[in-house]
Amino acid sequence: MSVVDFNEVSKHLEIGSNAERILRKPQQEAYANLNVNWGGKLICADTYVVLHSSARGPAKGGIRMSDKVTFDETRRLAELMTYKCALVGIPFGGGKSGICINPADLCPESRRALLSEYVHMFGPYIETGAYVPAPDMGTTPADMATIYGCTHSLESVTGKPPRIGGLPGRKEATGYGVACTVKMAAEELLGKDVKNLTVAVQGFGNVGRWTAKFLAEWGARVVAISDISGAVYDVKGLPIEEMMDASLISDLNLSSISPDELLLLPVDVVVPAAVEGVITGDIAAAMQTSLVVEAANDPTTPDGNRILCGRSIPIMPDIMANSGGVIASYIEWRQAKSGSLTEKRETYDAILNQISKAYTKVSALVRNDGLSHRMAAQVIAVNEVVESMRDRGWI
Repeated sequence: MSVVDFNEVSKHLEIGSNAERILRKPQQEAYANLNVNWGGKLICADTYVVLHSSARGPAKGGIRMSDKVTFDETRRLAELMTYKCALVGIPFGGGKSGICINPADLCPESRRALLSEYVHMFGPYIETGAYVPAPDMGTTPADMATIYGCTHSLESVTGKPPRIGGLPGRKEATGYGVACTVKMAAEELLGKDVKNLTVAVQGFGNVGRWTAKFLAEWGARVVAISDISGAVYDVKGLPIEEMMDASLISDLNLSSISPDELLLLPVDVVVPAAVEGVITGDIAAAMQTSLVVEAANDPTTPDGNRILCGRSIPIMPDIMANSGGVIASYIEWRQAKSGSLTEKRETYDAILNQISKAYTKVSALVRNDGLSHRMAAQVIAVNEVVESMRDRGWI
């Protein structure tokens, strides 16, 4: 099923049957069974690459490494990237990779061997620039360095370590963009300055960690954080700076709560920054927040979205809120092509600028046409892709 509700979007936008036919299916997809013999043991991983659309530029999207990743999940994430890039005005299309293996089962050497095999199998996409990968769940800048070592092309991959052509600020880029979205939405919709906000963050990986850090630095009270090991809560605000180096929440000597409680806390803002599908209909009906900002991809189910909208709890959609990473990736890609250098402050400024413009467009459509923020974002993003296809003579 498409991430876009074309029946609803078509009520507000003239899509056209040909454009819809193109967008309902990925442009290209490929499968490979990666096989690496390491230390006498055969390592096998089903691997998927999906290029949803290249109408607006090369397909952009991370490599997800997990023993639970599926082809359908990879397709859905690739489609999300198409509309994310379109909404924030980045000249990329949408792509995604999924490597179905538990990264904890790999040693550093076998991991590099597996990623080298990935480049070997999918070289026609990566080495031609048709698909530009980046880190995602289960992968790291070091993995992108391995890919660069295979292609010998700086622009073939983003999210690299800064010393080998990576971008200062790329690591925290997605979290920074989420924090900026929280600030803008709270000011407009709740009438609250960030310094007066209480926030709960589900997930303490790269995105949730940096979201919490920036919000705490700006004066918000981050009262709850969870990860796979547990959850912590302090009504006075958690010591985020002290928590940044912790591997797991369970390592921290802080007051704990059940992770299931976090989404239901009475806070101004809930930030789901973990995995998809966590805000179900039942959860949405019980939430006590005033605002949801989606830091994870696809964290709200259709039922959850419907119930929150019915309760007049606004949701800042993932294709806007977590777009800081792909904005930074575009800057890194452009830097690699031009040979220019970028300061961290420039990275932050570019993220704020692009997300602010997208937020302004979405908010205007919400006010003028009475749409939800998710539907407004989809209408704007789909229109950008459709117009790009017209510009290219595809439709």
